[in-house]
Amino acid sequence: VQLVASGGGLGQAGEFLRLACVVSGRTSRIKAMGWFRQAPGKEREFVGAIPWSGGSTYYADSVKGRFTISRDNAKNTVFLQMNSLKPEDTAVYYCNATVNIGGTIHDYWGQGTQVTVSS
Repeated sequence: VQLVASGGGLGQAGEFLRLACVVSGRTSRIKAMGWFRQAPGKEREFVGAIPWSGGSTYYADSVKGRFTISRDNAKNTVFLQMNSLKPEDTAVYYCNATVNIGGTIHDYWGQGTQVTVSS
C-alpha cells in the first residue's frame, strides 16, 4: 500500500485547507484510513479516522467540529477538510492506512504535508 498526501500550505486563522491522500496498491486489505499530525518539538498525534468500507468517523477533541474526513473509494482518495483553522493546527500532516496482512495489522504512512496557520 502506498500513500501520497497533498494539499498542505499556508493559511490564516479562520480559513480552511483541504488535504488529500491518494492510496494505491492492495486497497482491499485496508481496514481504516487516518490522519495524524506532528508539530515541531511534539509527538505525532491522532487527528481523525474513517473506516475504509464506510461508517462512523472519529476525531480528536482538538479538531472535532472543525475538521471532516471523507473518502472517495472510486478514486482511492481520502480527504481532510480543515475549517476554522487555528495557529495550533500548524504541523506536518500524515495520512495513515491500517492494513490487515495475513491477520496482522500493519500501519502504512504517507510522506507528510506541511500545514502552517498564521494568526
